[in-house]
Amino acid sequence: MVSPKQLLSIVESSLLGQTPPTAAQRIELLQAIRHSLPSLKSLLAYPPPKPSDRAEVQSKEVRLPDVGPIPLDDQDLQIALKLSEDLHLNEIDCIRLLVSANQEWGFLGREPVEIFRLAAGLWYTERRDLLTSIYTMLRAVVLDQGLEADVIADIQRYLEDLLHSGLRQRLINFIKELHREEPTGFGRPNSERYILDSRGALVERKAVISRERLILGHCLALSILVERASPKDVKDMFFVLKDCAKEFGGSTDPLQHQITYSLLFSLVIAILSDALSAITDNVPVLSRDASFRREFKDIVMVSGNDPIVEGFVDCVRFAWAVHLMLLCDGNDAQDNIDSTISNDIYPCLEVIFTNNIFKFWLDKVLQTAAYQNDDEDMVYMYNAYLHKQITCFLSHPLARDKVKETKEKAMAMLSPYRIIDTHNEMNDGSGQPQDTSAMAQPPFVSLLEFVSEVYQKEPELLLGNDVIWTFVKFAGEDHTNFQTLVAFLKMLSTLACKPEGASKVFELLQGKTFRSIGWSTLFDCLSIYDEKFKMALQSPGTVLPEFQEGDARALVAYLTVLQKVVENGNPVERKNWFPDIEPLFKLLSYENVPPYLKGALRGAIAVFVHVSPVMKDTIWRYLELYDLPVVVGPSAGSGGHSVDAQVYDMRFELNEIEARNEHYPSTISFLNLLNTLIAEERDVSDKGRRFIGIFRFIYDHVFGPFPQRAYADLYEKWQLVIACLKHFQMMLSMYAIGEEDIEIVTDQPTLSVVAKPSMINMQLPVIELMKDFLSGKTVFRNMMGIILPGVSFLITERTNQIYGKLLEKAILLSLEIIILVLERDVVSDFWRPLYQPLDVILSQDHNQIIALLELVRYDFQPQIQLCSIKILSILSSRIVGLSQLLLKNNAASGLIEDYAACLELRFEDCRNIEDSSEDPGVLIMQLLIDNIGRPAPNLTHLLLKFDVDIPIERTLLQPKCHYSCLKVILDVLDKLSRPDVNSLLHEFSFQLLYELCTDPLTSVPTMDLLGSKKYKFFVKHLNSIGVAPLPERNNGQALRISSLHQRSWLLKLLAVELHTADTSNSVHRETCQSILAELFGQKLVEYGINYDISVYDKNVTDIATSSSTHRSKILEMLEIIQFESPDITLKSSQFVSSVKFASLAEDILTNPEISERGVYYRSERGDRLIDLASFRDRLWQKCNSINPQLSSFASETELNEVREAIQRLLRWGWNYNKNLEEQAAQLHMLTSWSQIVEISASQKISLIENRSEVLFHLLDASLNASGSSNCSLKMSQILTLVGLTCMAKLRDERFAFPGGLNSDSVACLDIIMAKRLSNGACHSILFKLIMAILRHESSEALRRRQYALLLSYFQYCWHMLDPDVPSTILQFLLDDEQDNGDLDLKKIDKDQAELAHVNFAIMRKEAQSILNLVLKDAAQGSESAKTMSLYVLDALICIDHEKFFLGQLQSRGFLRAHFLNISNFSYQDGPFSLDSRQRICTLEAELALLLRISHKYGKSGAQVLFSMGSLEHVASCRALNLQMKGNVQRFDKRIGMNLSVNVDKQRMVVAPILRLVYSLTSLVDTSELFEVKNKVVREILDFVKGHQLLFDQILREDISDADELTMEQINLVVGILSKVWPYEETDEYGFIQGLFRMMCTLFSFDPDIFASTQSFRSEIQQKAEASISRLCFSLSSYLYFLVNKKSLRLQVSDGPQDYRAAAGSQPPTLTLLVFFLGTMATAIERAAEEKYLLLNKIKDINELARQELDEIINMYVPQDCVSSSENIHKRRYIAMVAMCQIVGHRNRLIMLLLLLTQNVMNIVLAHFQDSAYVSDYSHSMKVIAQNTQLDAKEDLNTLCGNSIPVLERLEALREDKTGQSLKIFGRLARSLKEIAIQKLST
Repeated sequence: MVSPKQLLSIVESSLLGQTPPTAAQRIELLQAIRHSLPSLKSLLAYPPPKPSDRAEVQSKEVRLPDVGPIPLDDQDLQIALKLSEDLHLNEIDCIRLLVSANQEWGFLGREPVEIFRLAAGLWYTERRDLLTSIYTMLRAVVLDQGLEADVIADIQRYLEDLLHSGLRQRLINFIKELHREEPTGFGRPNSERYILDSRGALVERKAVISRERLILGHCLALSILVERASPKDVKDMFFVLKDCAKEFGGSTDPLQHQITYSLLFSLVIAILSDALSAITDNVPVLSRDASFRREFKDIVMVSGNDPIVEGFVDCVRFAWAVHLMLLCDGNDAQDNIDSTISNDIYPCLEVIFTNNIFKFWLDKVLQTAAYQNDDEDMVYMYNAYLHKQITCFLSHPLARDKVKETKEKAMAMLSPYRIIDTHNEMNDGSGQPQDTSAMAQPPFVSLLEFVSEVYQKEPELLLGNDVIWTFVKFAGEDHTNFQTLVAFLKMLSTLACKPEGASKVFELLQGKTFRSIGWSTLFDCLSIYDEKFKMALQSPGTVLPEFQEGDARALVAYLTVLQKVVENGNPVERKNWFPDIEPLFKLLSYENVPPYLKGALRGAIAVFVHVSPVMKDTIWRYLELYDLPVVVGPSAGSGGHSVDAQVYDMRFELNEIEARNEHYPSTISFLNLLNTLIAEERDVSDKGRRFIGIFRFIYDHVFGPFPQRAYADLYEKWQLVIACLKHFQMMLSMYAIGEEDIEIVTDQPTLSVVAKPSMINMQLPVIELMKDFLSGKTVFRNMMGIILPGVSFLITERTNQIYGKLLEKAILLSLEIIILVLERDVVSDFWRPLYQPLDVILSQDHNQIIALLELVRYDFQPQIQLCSIKILSILSSRIVGLSQLLLKNNAASGLIEDYAACLELRFEDCRNIEDSSEDPGVLIMQLLIDNIGRPAPNLTHLLLKFDVDIPIERTLLQPKCHYSCLKVILDVLDKLSRPDVNSLLHEFSFQLLYELCTDPLTSVPTMDLLGSKKYKFFVKHLNSIGVAPLPERNNGQALRISSLHQRSWLLKLLAVELHTADTSNSVHRETCQSILAELFGQKLVEYGINYDISVYDKNVTDIATSSSTHRSKILEMLEIIQFESPDITLKSSQFVSSVKFASLAEDILTNPEISERGVYYRSERGDRLIDLASFRDRLWQKCNSINPQLSSFASETELNEVREAIQRLLRWGWNYNKNLEEQAAQLHMLTSWSQIVEISASQKISLIENRSEVLFHLLDASLNASGSSNCSLKMSQILTLVGLTCMAKLRDERFAFPGGLNSDSVACLDIIMAKRLSNGACHSILFKLIMAILRHESSEALRRRQYALLLSYFQYCWHMLDPDVPSTILQFLLDDEQDNGDLDLKKIDKDQAELAHVNFAIMRKEAQSILNLVLKDAAQGSESAKTMSLYVLDALICIDHEKFFLGQLQSRGFLRAHFLNISNFSYQDGPFSLDSRQRICTLEAELALLLRISHKYGKSGAQVLFSMGSLEHVASCRALNLQMKGNVQRFDKRIGMNLSVNVDKQRMVVAPILRLVYSLTSLVDTSELFEVKNKVVREILDFVKGHQLLFDQILREDISDADELTMEQINLVVGILSKVWPYEETDEYGFIQGLFRMMCTLFSFDPDIFASTQSFRSEIQQKAEASISRLCFSLSSYLYFLVNKKSLRLQVSDGPQDYRAAAGSQPPTLTLLVFFLGTMATAIERAAEEKYLLLNKIKDINELARQELDEIINMYVPQDCVSSSENIHKRRYIAMVAMCQIVGHRNRLIMLLLLLTQNVMNIVLAHFQDSAYVSDYSHSMKVIAQNTQLDAKEDLNTLCGNSIPVLERLEALREDKTGQSLKIFGRLARSLKEIAIQKLST
């Protein structure tokens, strides 16, 4: 069963859309109608109360279909029973209503009466939806809405079935029954009078019922045209009409009047359509029923006493008479019609003309506000059948005879042409003079006015209507009565409302059709009176003759015809119709001419303004010559003295003549004419100064005192107000305020002060208006007086009064003026304190602000709503605390509902609004978005129903409980209906939600709401619009653009949820999981949620070839974006053939002076677009400036050429705008796509299985898209950034925790290659990356990113295994795991070599192209580009085979240029500038490349560098001389910001140069110890000597306090010196002493320095241990070299002098070396023991308890790297990897310590084995010890005794613990021990 709401939505979307329904919509529509047939057949008939159901409800437990038992409390019971009693509903249905209302609104915290009203409102809403559905379907069938014939046929078939089943009788009965005070109608007296409608607004039940009755009446009228009415239907409608007519006169409710009209026209249509069917051989119903004719004749001809009822019956009689006439016309062809019909016509005609039914039609129906405000389509249909009635009536001989007879009677009623008193006249409601004759209006005159009224509403019905034109010729003959002449001319003016009618009327009056009626009569009469008045003026003392009333009225009628003819005539033809219009001006200056005649004259003159520019100038000239002057004088009540002589000017006519009669036609016409003329002015150079007199007249005498004037006709009052407001609006909009105008304001008097005429003439209207508003004076007060009565008053006047539309127009103009002032009131800043901004003036009375804002409720005129929204938008940005103001004045709740209703109405509208600035929905959305960031509580918080009484962030949003914009937006986004119309609103809705989710105050409430199970917003819309096909560009580019933006904002919303969601909250956690599952099509691995969307069973090493059964949506969305961007580079010259016009367009668009003044504008999305209206105007201005005669004297051909060229340029501009918008939308979606990919990859990827596969596919797709020819440069940059993120995460994932495993145990395989890409996948990535780099369109910025991605790829490929876990450890683990016997490290190494080989092959294949780009960037690019290019070359050297790339660099001369760059290094902007810092980064990269060459190719590479003079170039580099230490704070004025210039010389310059020099020491041939001609040694020595201070500074660093960089530099310096300094014969530089000093310091360190026993060691500490050990090894090697090659001999111990005093120059002693051996033994034992224990724990990792795991993690893992919530599986993995890393570090440390120890033992052994040394030492010590009694033998014995235990410990080291071969080491230790024992024994 389809609900009424669903049915209405389907019907409206299918039948009211701008495009025909699609096949799917048609199927859905027909199915919905079919399923709703039971409800439609039983329209508004619901099951009545039932005792058994009442008893069930009273039992407090009710069972509904498809629902379990529903318990009820006492309140539910009472509400249900009251619903049943008040609405006459079944009790069970009342429970259903309560359940539905609770689901829709929520009852929590509501009062019982509110719950009752909500439930009753829901029931009435369902009824209304059902009625509206029927009405919409009937309209679709009856009215031509552009639907396909088969769609209409299908719907008509269902409607006919419904009508056959008695639907029409139900319509008739319910119109009658609903009007009764019964439960089924208005309700009993004690029933609840109010309900809450679908918007939550309190409405009267009676008003709802009346609206239902009106819809029923409309349905009844439409149904007759679907299926003929039966005799019973006609009679029932007639009786119901009489019942309604009885209350017509006493009711002022327009709905009641419209219901009566619907019944009247239902009868008219039923009677006429049946008779017309009889003529057209269709099957009539009434015409063939003779008994019905007789019976209905008897009924309809019965007279009554009530004149209103009798009038409506007369209307039916008129239709019945026409029905009989049509039957008579058809009797010639059908003899079966009763011959007595003709006799029945005469009584009807007699009654019709006797009662003057035409007058009743006019007064009680057609000219009433209720009729004119009825539904437009229904009024059109009503008028169409009145047209048929008129044409049928006038075409019948009997009627024509009767009309002729009536005309003759009217002609005989000659009214005297009495003299009219121009100072005492009366007007009707339209400002026209009333008939002053006392006698009643003749029927013939009423008939003419009736015809005029009908065709004035629908002038297109005149097309091809020969009957009317025949009647015109008949009615225009022989007028002897000015009443008939006026009525006839009025009819002619109506017939001239279309171009065809205007031409015919012109020809009728131009020719000889009528003897006494014609244009000549008009102009002759004007000339005659002019001559009479002139003659009278020429005779002294003669009084002007009075004007005859008949002539005046006839002239007014003539002028009205003239006005319509010229206004609607063909623009080309009308230029020649009236060449001389001077007679129209000649009577304007005479006092005795009636004001209403002057009004008609000026009205006729005004239409000639648009005929041609020449005519406009002519009118200005004649006005100055003939019309009344405007004398500027004191305003009324100003206190100033009047002029001495009375002057007959406009002031006099207004204040003395018109004000006395309380009619103002002359002033109104005067203002309208001037407004028309001013609007056509194009010269704005004088800023309106020439119109200051007119402005002052309007300001002082018309608009200023208008509230105090008396008005006989309120229609004229609002006409006068509109004319004034229009003038003010033009002054504000046409003229700008310049700086010079602002400066002179304070020198001028205000308008309320009498100023000299010369001073007044210097005033500017726009300035005076601004001063008035900004001081709250006359115009402002009067305008607010118009607005302040409020929106309810406006609605009442609009619906009940004829002048209601004028009041509406006045309010609209007032709002537009206020907006113009608000846009310009910035000038008040210069005029303070006399003038304040308008918002300050408005704030002085809060009622003013509320009245302006409440107008958003007024839905009769969308422009008023628009203005109100714009005003609120401006005020919200200015008035702090606007929300509190509204709350304080109890206006907030109403405004919330009004804005929600306005937004909902816009969403339901089927019209497509092209200009988004005129779209109320767009304005509301922008208002909400703009106010989000303003101080809380702001307008967005208020309108979206955040709780403004508490902190906003603590709000619990409940849109279901409160009607607000948020509820409307969420409901609309839930369905996304009418995308062709509402796409832009959908887009802004998503943007609004995104802004709410990112705002600090609203993010938590909004995200909680969207993530709740009630909405499931994120995943639902990801499925609905995320991957939906993109609309085609050709069919709907605007929809395509908006669709892209919608997806963009949705993706941003998803990214926000993933980024900020609190995963400790189950709702947000599940939301994130579901988003990831939908995006990536993968099964999640955490929290026990199994989104098994896609299962991958392939081996992870075959990712490139694996295929999934479900495409991930993230890749589908990328495919959607990959379309060729529309071309925005197409020049306008390609759209026009003339070079002249193309150059004009280019000049306008490219000239900055012009473009800054409005040719471009920013769209609501921020795109810079061409303002087509401004572009068009400027094109015309340019054309006119080139050819000034173009507008006036150019030929039609020339004008057409210009028009065509401008039209083509505008078409180009439109295409340019749309293409630019589409390109921006494409980029926007790609940006959003990249954001969610990067957030997912960087933060949430651990939740997904097969992470490497997901990342690979993302990377592969990004590279594919980036290299595509459809990809723009900006898009490629974004895609490359995505690729960088994916590549980085792939690198992380290589050795990350394998979250997809289900077991709690871990294995070696988890560490080795859990997520390894296959070689094929890697090669695919590299190939596509190369293609992207070599793309046709590129930029330096893009290539920098691509180079970074290439480097990241190479880093990924260089490590098949975890670099932190040594291969020996892995092999140990593999040997221990028997199940993985097939996994061999040699095989892994082979795969690694194969990958490197293919990488090289791919790069070699594209080497020339790649090197061209890279070398060009390295040579010519910016500093950052040079840096990246050098690192790319570094990477190419790394993968090089057979020195291919090295040869390329050499052959291209790059290396030589490279060295020149190093030697020529300079600081162009000083050493601390940003450019210099970047230059240093480039230098670092240059040095790194040289070092890479040396390392990659070994000695051959070093030899290449050396041969090219690398040392010379490096030595001459100025960067080494840069004096920088630490961080330098410097203010860079060029950039304008405080830069922290962290230029670290040691890291970026010194260390790289030392590394390079150290690499060149590999060329030193140690076999030639004393070869002084060794060139390498000599140049390195020269480098060292040239930088003595640097080397000396580094050697003097405090090792105990040195950081990692300092330790590296010390190692490098020591390494360089140890290699080359032995070749230096002298030691004048002191380096040897420095090395000795360092040895003594290091060799005396404790074992903790080399192998700490701390429970936790940071990575920095581990590196420090290795660095110090490496330094000690270098020093020991140097010492061993000196001992072994240069025969240096060390002392056994220190001499008698203080050792520390000599430590600065003496080498270490043997005693210190033995002590150091003990330190090494301790360090090796510690490291070996720790390694051994860790290896055992690694083997037993799966048996360790959680407590033991936690101890390991606490010891070896930083606290911030692991969470306490991690499961046991992940903790095992973390502990295992940490221990493997420590074992690897310990393994490397042990190896280094063993080599160091071996060096030291060799040094000691060399001394022990040198017998000469022992004897020499003993002799020397004896000489020294003569006075101290020191025994040298005892000294040696002590040394040997101390060394034996140490050597025994070293000898006892085990290979199983150290992991190293100890054969040589053990043999050396044993030999040394034996020698020591031997020395000790001797």
